[in-house]
Amino acid sequence: MSGNLLSIGKSGLFAAQTALATTGHNITNANVEGYSRQGVVQANSTAMETGVGFTGTGTKVAEIKRYSDDFLNNQVRTATASTASLDAYYAQVSQIDNLLADTTSGLSPAIQNFFSAVQDVTGNGASIPSRQALMSAAETLAGSFQQIDARLEEIGEGVNSQIETNVNLINTYAKQIAEINSKIGSYGSTEQRQPNDLLDQRDQLIMELNKHVKASVTAGSNNALNVSIGNGQPLVVGQQAFQLATMKTPTDLTRLTVGYVTGDKVTQLPENALTGGELGGMLEFRTNTLDRVQNQIGRLALGMAMTFNDQHKLGIDSNGLQGKDFFVQAPAFVTAAVDNAKTSTAKVGAQVLDPTKLTDSDYKVESDGSSFFVTRMSDNTRTKIDPYNAAGTTQTIDGVAFSFSGTAASGDNYLVRPTANGASGFQMALSDVSEIAAGTPIATSAPIANKGTGQISAGSVSSSYFTAPPTLPVTLSYDSASGGQLTGFPAGATVTMTLNGTTTTHTGGSAPFKAGASYSFSGVNLTMSGVPQQGDSFAIAANTAGTADTRNIQALGALQTKNIFNGNSATYQSAFAQTVSAVGNKTREVQVNASAGAALLKQVQGAASDVSGVNLDEEATNLLKYQQAYQAAGKVMQIANTIFDTLLSIGR
Repeated sequence: MSGNLLSIGKSGLFAAQTALATTGHNITNANVEGYSRQGVVQANSTAMETGVGFTGTGTKVAEIKRYSDDFLNNQVRTATASTASLDAYYAQVSQIDNLLADTTSGLSPAIQNFFSAVQDVTGNGASIPSRQALMSAAETLAGSFQQIDARLEEIGEGVNSQIETNVNLINTYAKQIAEINSKIGSYGSTEQRQPNDLLDQRDQLIMELNKHVKASVTAGSNNALNVSIGNGQPLVVGQQAFQLATMKTPTDLTRLTVGYVTGDKVTQLPENALTGGELGGMLEFRTNTLDRVQNQIGRLALGMAMTFNDQHKLGIDSNGLQGKDFFVQAPAFVTAAVDNAKTSTAKVGAQVLDPTKLTDSDYKVESDGSSFFVTRMSDNTRTKIDPYNAAGTTQTIDGVAFSFSGTAASGDNYLVRPTANGASGFQMALSDVSEIAAGTPIATSAPIANKGTGQISAGSVSSSYFTAPPTLPVTLSYDSASGGQLTGFPAGATVTMTLNGTTTTHTGGSAPFKAGASYSFSGVNLTMSGVPQQGDSFAIAANTAGTADTRNIQALGALQTKNIFNGNSATYQSAFAQTVSAVGNKTREVQVNASAGAALLKQVQGAASDVSGVNLDEEATNLLKYQQAYQAAGKVMQIANTIFDTLLSIGR
């Protein structure tokens, strides 16, 4: 009996000792990130049958249990990935928000100052200082565009660096998780023999992995966990870790993206598939904000250069010569993928024709071997180039003339960014103040001898004036006898008359006189008003006062308030304001979502901690409890020893 009692006391002593060690382990690891509370689960040993019943044989440690909830842990991982993504997005988009919202040295004041300088020339046409001030303001405007684009490029380079850093960390975590899977598997699959500390380390590594990319976790064989990312690409399968790699985008070698390594081949992963974590946030920011803002600023620069140049070339400079381009118009960015077939002879080009129809999207051009397809990447709208002629085909889409020639192989693709270089390539084209085309090449007049009240407008010209100019001077006469006709138009010219929105054409050198009607011929545009009398005349001659005339500079100044962008619904500054507003709204949206995500993360972390966290007060209580159990078990063994000594003394 004493021997059985000694065994019972010994089992209790060992159980209490294990419980004390486990409690001490909890206390010393209470501040370790990812540590899960452990507890000793005791069970009674198999009872011994006697003639009067079953006698207990003591206790045993059935399991050292790890308190962890897989469901709650998965919620924490998901919230961690989402919060990390939003934080990364916000850190980047806030830089652009601050860049564009600068009201002292940003683009908006530069545009305003430029047009103020244009207005100064309007009031002081012959003033050299005012023209010099205009040139200076134009240089400042160009510098503002270039500065913004350079800063956006810097942010893009920073994104490249962050992508590379995150990919390296993801690969490191994948290797470590696979190694721990191997260690855990070596202990077998018995639930009671699982190495709790290794399980904690593995869970913490997966948690850290989700800070960089959203990872899905599934149970594998032999207590392993399998990890996948993106569209199901395996990152860890059992004891094997797969790798990611950074690679240059085939159609833009300055842009890093993520590839999946299989053997000696790296396959590019769709950027929209890698969500969550810092990597997902960076990729989403670059696609949805950085690229779009760069395109929008480029569109503004390109549209301003095109419209200003078009109007400037309708004027004459101080030397009486036709105006030149005022600004340099940047060409579209077009590049072929580096992995296109070497047998391909295809060439793809793009030229912006109409800034009013431009979008802020990039375009992907693909070939099926017989034709080309243009996809607007913002909404995946696909247009087939039909018919296609290998000798040369041009088709205009969204104000951009896409040109194609040659023969492409199936699968060949190209990237077209019509406005991406607009801001970086925006610069002055003029080099001398005398080249500012402030005047208009024609001058109109009405003799004092006219008897009626008929008036002729100052007149303007269109581009056709310079390609096929009329012979000037032209004298128009009013003939009341022929029903109120204006005669004297060039005999071979077609006169277009517009009145109240109705347009008619006339030939033969005459057209009806209508007060308020506009007349156009050979690139000359004018408006008639009043009531002329028989024989009244109106002269249209070449302008010889190019220095003092400011009619064209007035037209240039009017461009500031002209609706040009977004289908003729936005001015230069309102288009820029829309970009600033969109970035500001996105910044606020991401900030609010990040705050909400942080609150959710804290909530689910609290729920998980309620299960797995160490409570030092509870552990201190357990220490006392297990200490008493240890002392009691020792007392049992002491009593068993006393009984044994008594039995021995009886036998002596």
